[in-house]
Amino acid sequence: MNALVDITGVRLETERLILREWQLSDLDDFFEYCSVPGTGEAAGWPHHKNKEESLGILNGFIANKKTFALVDKETNKVIGSLGLEKYGNEEQLSEFFDYRGREIGYVLSAAYWGKGLMTEAVKAVINYCFNTLDFDFLLCGHFFKNHRSMRVQEKCGFTHYRQLVFDTKLGIKEPGYLNLLVNPKKDIKFEFSHPETLVIGK
Repeated sequence: MNALVDITGVRLETERLILREWQLSDLDDFFEYCSVPGTGEAAGWPHHKNKEESLGILNGFIANKKTFALVDKETNKVIGSLGLEKYGNEEQLSEFFDYRGREIGYVLSAAYWGKGLMTEAVKAVINYCFNTLDFDFLLCGHFFKNHRSMRVQEKCGFTHYRQLVFDTKLGIKEPGYLNLLVNPKKDIKFEFSHPETLVIGK
């Protein structure tokens, strides 16, 4: 099942990043990286056309209390986001009925790609989810063509779970993998449903 999430007051720290709640004062930084062509498209959404669009999404981040702002310690700029999203098809994925988890989604400013920062952030959130929130599992997906995201998930220990075709906000369908990570402190043996999309264990 989708676990309850509320990151109010939560602050995570890594070697180079601070992960915290979003603030309205982050708007300029948010628009700066979300307006760069290719940044959002890599995750399936169109880059932002104006600050009004960014403000609407930023207000959603603040209200929903499930998305971290990624702050570069060196510059104090917000350079990305990482959300603990509800995974889809909750009523059909019977393997998770008795377990608590979420799906990680993330975006990083293109100016910071290739530096290992998102891997750093994802590992911090995995630690928070498993050791503080006591989640049983996490999901995370990537398109086949998004090799950067694929490498992040591999480095963080995710395993290919299902091969799917994702509906994107760009109005196109993208094939990719949904990946699974199980809390290593727990002895969980899932009985997987829907073998037509399943790739784990093959």
